[in-house]
Amino acid sequence: MISTASKLGLAAMLAAAAPAASVAQQRLTAEGTELVLITADGRALRSAELVGATLRIGIKGRDFDVTIKSVEDDPHAVGGRVVLHHFVVRDRSGKPVDLCAPDAAGRSRGFPVPDGRGGFELTCTSGAIGKCIRWGYRPWEEQTGGPPLRALHQACVHMARADYGGDGSTATRDGTTIFVCDRFGVRRCDVAVPLAFEAAWGVAGAICVARPRIRELVSLEQLAARYPRLKDRLGPACSEDAARRNPAALLFNRSAN
Repeated sequence: MISTASKLGLAAMLAAAAPAASVAQQRLTAEGTELVLITADGRALRSAELVGATLRIGIKGRDFDVTIKSVEDDPHAVGGRVVLHHFVVRDRSGKPVDLCAPDAAGRSRGFPVPDGRGGFELTCTSGAIGKCIRWGYRPWEEQTGGPPLRALHQACVHMARADYGGDGSTATRDGTTIFVCDRFGVRRCDVAVPLAFEAAWGVAGAICVARPRIRELVSLEQLAARYPRLKDRLGPACSEDAARRNPAALLFNRSAN
């Protein structure tokens, strides 16, 4: 399967019959979660104007033809506009298939994420990066004096994956119900939800873990053995009130028992 979070260079271009010089002068970039194609004559075509177009995009050293079937604003996005794209590619047999796996709502949608260097990544709403952006942690929008959105985004990605040790491991399942909030009010914590406190999170993974999200996938004993830094921060030693007093804890989550 094609990685949906691969970095894309600026060599992306319309895959259409056009003179080589003209095609080479086109440039695909992203503004927020919207694609923008700068044409050879200086026009800026945005995602809604690119519906039906096939873009040739370099992903991990290979070129893929990515068709935009539709775009729409995300009605559930927090903190700003998120433009959802229905991306389609062709598999090895030439059959059109969705680029993104279905999310919890059963829809295959994705969007670009600016990388801060003029390029962007594609992510999907079914993945941790896409979820965290839709939840309000938009790293490219961090401003002096505002919430540390880049750090919150990192913490959120660890949380979404139940990556307690911050090493890329996951201990969750698709469709698991969680509630997430943070100390800066991007997502408020004073919300009554019938879920139990699970963990506090920082840029390197969990700060403490009250209980694992999916007990069959990892236990507190296993976390203590794998991650010595968490050994004294597990179980009763990790309460939501105590975690909020730790400035390294940026984000907190609750989950179903």
